[in-house]
Amino acid sequence: MYKITQFFIFIIVAYLMSFNTLTAQWFWQNPLPQGNTLYGVSFSDINTGTAVGDVGTILRTTNGGTNWIIQTSGTINYLYKVRMSDASTGTAIGGAGTILRTTNGGNNWSVTHTGGAYDFLYGMSFINANTGTVVGFQNSGPIILRTTDGGNNWVSQTSPTTDYLYGVSFIDANTGTAVGMSGRILRTTDGGNNWVIQTSPTSQFLYAVSCTDANTGTAVGGSGAIVRTTNGGNNWFTQTSGTTNSLLDVWFTDANHGSAVGFGFSGNPVLRTTDGGNTWVNQSSQTISTGSYGIVFVDNNNGMLVGIGGTIYRTTNGGNNWFSQTMGTTNSIYAVSFTDANTGTAVGGNGLVSTILRTIDGGNNWIDQPTGTSNLLFGVTLLDVNTGTIVGTNGSIFRTTNGGTNWVNQVSGTSQWLTSVSFFNVNIGTVSGYAGTILRTTNGGTNWVSQTSGTSVDLYGVSVTDVNIGTVVGNAGTILRTTNGGTNWVSQSSGTSNQLKGVYFTNANTGTAIGNNGIILRTVDGGNNWVTQTSGTTRWLNAVIFTDANTGTAVGEGGTILRTVNGGNSWVTQTSGTTNSFLGVSFTNANTGTAVGSPGTIMRTTNGGGLVGINGNISSKIPKDFYLYQNYPNPFNPTTKISFGLPKAGNVKLVVFDIVGREVAKLVDSYKTAGKYTIDFNASEFASGVYFYRINSGDFTETKKMVLLK
Repeated sequence: MYKITQFFIFIIVAYLMSFNTLTAQWFWQNPLPQGNTLYGVSFSDINTGTAVGDVGTILRTTNGGTNWIIQTSGTINYLYKVRMSDASTGTAIGGAGTILRTTNGGNNWSVTHTGGAYDFLYGMSFINANTGTVVGFQNSGPIILRTTDGGNNWVSQTSPTTDYLYGVSFIDANTGTAVGMSGRILRTTDGGNNWVIQTSPTSQFLYAVSCTDANTGTAVGGSGAIVRTTNGGNNWFTQTSGTTNSLLDVWFTDANHGSAVGFGFSGNPVLRTTDGGNTWVNQSSQTISTGSYGIVFVDNNNGMLVGIGGTIYRTTNGGNNWFSQTMGTTNSIYAVSFTDANTGTAVGGNGLVSTILRTIDGGNNWIDQPTGTSNLLFGVTLLDVNTGTIVGTNGSIFRTTNGGTNWVNQVSGTSQWLTSVSFFNVNIGTVSGYAGTILRTTNGGTNWVSQTSGTSVDLYGVSVTDVNIGTVVGNAGTILRTTNGGTNWVSQSSGTSNQLKGVYFTNANTGTAIGNNGIILRTVDGGNNWVTQTSGTTRWLNAVIFTDANTGTAVGEGGTILRTVNGGNSWVTQTSGTTNSFLGVSFTNANTGTAVGSPGTIMRTTNGGGLVGINGNISSKIPKDFYLYQNYPNPFNPTTKISFGLPKAGNVKLVVFDIVGREVAKLVDSYKTAGKYTIDFNASEFASGVYFYRINSGDFTETKKMVLLK
């Protein structure tokens, strides 16, 4: 096993969790232009540039970043680097061995290379539109690829080491340097036909390298490592960076002027040198509050950096000043509530500053409202366009009766963190919180009364349906129910020990609870019986809402959005277009909804999120025998059709297994009438590999193999 740093473990895990379908039915409202993390950026001149990142994100600007346009990449793989040779011609690389190419400024991106699910391409250098080198790694070791025809053909080159490679820089067609794990440095002077190991002064992982001529180069890496050569790598020496945070990218415009960026637990360094690295000055300040993955300069003054949460910063004076080109907050948004399609409030914070956002135009514009507190805000409910209540840390409760122009602090009587709030009308409401806290008001929060919950576990969700009936959920599968306005809270059996994060009832009897490990519970009898439903995911679910007894949406970590139109008998994964975690959701009707999360994520749908995933079609022709057809296409990416025939009605189960026999998807598990069926199987959440699908109906069983190739 090869050792991989914590940073790259995070990137790989996030990448493997990122598989979604390509057509987005949810669109960004905050931050803008979008909130996916960006890893790489390249400018061909002061005005024209491209940035790439999570789930195939590609952004383009032709006016120096004043405006960024989202381009269609045609992939959901993470993209880690981009290089534009000129305004029209560029290459992007990323996960699954993906290499994309454009010759028209990104109006079209075409795939020129793919690899296995565990092929990761991280470093790239082009010296002109045709000649370039890409480095990365796979399970078996390093990857070095070379093209001399603009990516029409990529030729694998031999590395003299088994160490993974992360960065590469060429100064002409022949002379280049590659860097990687454990301080590894390689050098070629013949275009990569031969790579030679050079002596490195560090054992830190090196993530990027920038060479300005045949002699001069700088590499950066873990724990603030910076190494420098002035004689073509015959000698590399360390430089003092002044930081212990990881440095992930470096860019030099000449032998003296260079910048390096990264992030870590103790800061988000943006380092600058004007003397070849003899001195490095940290330019980061409160202006740059998130970590950076990529940086580029077109001259000694004009530069751009990109990073976490879609952040984009620009400088026109060598980094003395950096200004943001993204709009909106990057604070976590924990909850959202809409009273109609246009009017809504979202709340959150970052531990230092609270966040309250208000929209009256369906989220086209979100306006900051004054909070008067630094508490994190976890829950919000709006009763009408004027009246709402917010709850948060340290027992904080705020109330507005004028649409948020003023939020008035109410006395909760507790210092416990309050997590959720639900009102039946403008006067009667209930709040849940840590350590079994339940509060009740019957006068709009003028007075809050502590109720006896009978538990000390943390409670995360509450839903009240009338003056008497309410349900609270929390840790260890806790579900509490009251039918007398909270005078008594009775424990109900959930059948799970998973943490339950949210609950929503459409009437006194019909409700859904969600939580960790993809748990979804449903009751139609007021909680006397809770039935586990199949969510199709093991990711944590954080919030749920229903617009009627049948139509509901649940959201969670990794950009997860699940949708049901049949009361949860089936939940379908929707395309969110992000791997940012969702923490809250609100729908005002079956089609119009908003999901919120971190960092600052606000996404909107006006078509119910666009159901994607498993769709079944039936033919009226009755087959004579049972049968299971081979899926088509096969191999496939990411969707394929599976057809089967039933000569008679009966219970049918169609299940997909991975190569080690684990069930990964249940496509059909219901009673079917006789006929021919075709199922669209969407494997966008799964990694490339061999899968098996098996049908059972009565005495009939058959299994077939299919190959997912991304």
